[in-house]
This record gives sequence, C-alpha cells and structure tokens, in this order.
Amino acid sequence: MCDRGLHLSIFKNLVAEQFPETPDVEPLSRTQILIAMGVTAVMLLLVAKVWLRFDSAVTLLPLKWSAVAILEGLGLGVLITLASSIVYRVWGTYRRSADYYLQLVLKPLIWLDVIWLGLLPGLSEELLFRGVMLPAFGLDTIGVALSSLCFGVLHLSTPKQWSYVIWATIVGAGLGVSALITGNLLVPIVAHIFTNLISSCLWKWDDYRKQQPT
Repeated sequence: MCDRGLHLSIFKNLVAEQFPETPDVEPLSRTQILIAMGVTAVMLLLVAKVWLRFDSAVTLLPLKWSAVAILEGLGLGVLITLASSIVYRVWGTYRRSADYYLQLVLKPLIWLDVIWLGLLPGLSEELLFRGVMLPAFGLDTIGVALSSLCFGVLHLSTPKQWSYVIWATIVGAGLGVSALITGNLLVPIVAHIFTNLISSCLWKWDDYRKQQPT
C-alpha cells in the first residue's frame, strides 16, 4: 500500500530509533529508499518460498491471467484509493501519520521510481499475505481476518502509528476478500499495485504544485 507497502515499516523503524520524538527529520536518500524497497521485497518473497517449502499442506493461491481479473483488480484499486482519500480527510490521526511518512519516503524519489514503489510491494506483499498466508490460515472469514491482521501489524513502527495499522488491516481485509471471492491472486496484486501507483503519483503531483511560485 502506499498507502505504502511493508518496506515503509523498515523506514519507520530506522527513523523511530534515531528520532523517536522528532516530527520533522531529513528524508532518507533516494538510494537508501530504493535499496530498502528491494531488500524488503526479496525478504518477503523468501519468507513465502520457505513457508511453502516446509508446510506441504499449504498451496499457493492460483494466479490466473485474464482481462476480467485485471479489470476487477483495477476496480478494487479505485475503491481503495477513494476510501483512503476519505479516511485521510476525516481522520486527523491517520492524516498526520500519512503526511509524515509520505514526505519521508516519496520526496527523495523521482517520478520513474514510483513504478518500483507500486510493483515491488504489490507483488511481494500479495504473494506472502494473500498468496501463502491466506490459504495457510484458511480460505474463509477467519483466514482473511488473521492474514489481514498480520498485514496491518507488520506496518507498525511505534505505538503512535496505530491509526495506520488499523487502516492497513482494513485494506488488507478488502484485498483478502477479493482473493477469496475470485480465487485469483492476480486481483489483489493488480489492486495493490494500482493503489500504490495512484497514491504516490497524487502525492508527488501535489508536492510539485506546492513548490511552484504563486
């Protein structure tokens, strides 16, 4: 999500350790952010692979390419983006958390980097949480709830970020339900990538406008 992906948790932890009470810190460098995204994606993929290797009872949720699945994913991505926008406007605690970390992570990136910000978390997180964890916990309501809760908790850096954990859990539940209903991992993958891309682009564009002379 970017609604940031799980890689943001690494960024948050680094900053929280060094600046636990400081609301305004210098952004990480572009190189640091890109490396962190790549390393985190590889870690998640390895966890998913090891889980499948040592738990023979778990079968990866199928990924079936089709135009319908892509359209379903795009539609879900639009809904998540609109819902996130509403939550951002009406929930002050979440808005402050989102503003702080979007500033920290997105500002150093160039426009082309946004592609990686969409692809890497969207692919790696969905493979683990919806592709492996959901079938492991059960393809039912309990499985969706548990995998979504894990998805949310792993975005926690400090107790102050509880609002983002709640919203990440809710978004994870939406992605999980889509996987459950369609039986196709492609749907949440497309939705996650689309949401990250749109959210990142909107923030970058708004930041660009603010920097222009009035």
